[in-house]
Amino acid sequence: MKTRFKVTALIALLGLMVLSACGAAPAATEAPMMESYAAAPAATEAPAAMEAPPPAEGEAVKDATTETGSGVLANNAPNADFAASHMIIKDGQVKLLVEDTDIAIDRATQVIGDLGGYIISSRVWYQPYADGENYKYATITIGVPVDQFERALVRLRGLAVKVLDETASGEDVTNQFVDLQSQVTNLEATRDRIKSFLDDAKTVEESLRINQELSNIEVQIEQLKGRMNYLQDRSAYSTLTINFEPVLPELVSTPTPTPTPTLTPTPKVWKPGETYTSAKRTVTYAYQGIIDFLIWVFVVVVPIFAPPVLIIWAVLKFFARKWRKPQ
Repeated sequence: MKTRFKVTALIALLGLMVLSACGAAPAATEAPMMESYAAAPAATEAPAAMEAPPPAEGEAVKDATTETGSGVLANNAPNADFAASHMIIKDGQVKLLVEDTDIAIDRATQVIGDLGGYIISSRVWYQPYADGENYKYATITIGVPVDQFERALVRLRGLAVKVLDETASGEDVTNQFVDLQSQVTNLEATRDRIKSFLDDAKTVEESLRINQELSNIEVQIEQLKGRMNYLQDRSAYSTLTINFEPVLPELVSTPTPTPTPTLTPTPKVWKPGETYTSAKRTVTYAYQGIIDFLIWVFVVVVPIFAPPVLIIWAVLKFFARKWRKPQ
């Protein structure tokens, strides 16, 4: 009975250790928290639990390495040296205006290969234009080594007639990776310690409880390692989305002739009143014209031509009389 209490107390204490390890950086992990059991027995049996305290973190890792024979951290956990430098996840998007979409895609593919990258996804489609032609558009999402990200942007700009849009962003996940790494180390030490308790289990119930606790820890370790591997991959290769748009021809507007409306002939209606008015107006204008003419004759023509005519007439009359006298 005393041995059973000791085992139960140790399991409860280890459960509390796991909870504290997972709670060190809650924002850096997506793993579910491990359930601890028998909280009350752990509190009452605390003196007994202290008889078998858990080993230090470094000692637990050493034991785990010795127990597996090849080293648990070396084979399963992500590389510890990877977090020594800054881990930055870079993403970018660039929109290029190109003369020929097919040629631009071929050259972009060559750039990706030269920089050690790869194509994640691609899409090609056609859009009609006002001139009646269909023009080719394309979108390519690529992954390039993080140290080649800026160089990739520079070389892609050289493929375009004009860079229509360009965005780039980065996220430093170094602290997040270190926190995950610390949690994995603590959970692996706890896992190896729980494995040693299987030898002390006296009943099937105790063995099942220890195995359940061990399974929970293994699940959390795998989830944390998966998150670490994801951060490693995303920080090792940057994602870049390239949009290609073709140069569209300028449209010349052609003037459209305005149609001339066709007049509909309207039948004439006899209106004697209007005819009388028009005739009276014509007579008035005629008399006015005659009077105006006479005024011009007497005011302008007569004063100008009358004196010379009278002089000529008088001279002729004088000579005519003189010629008649000799007869």
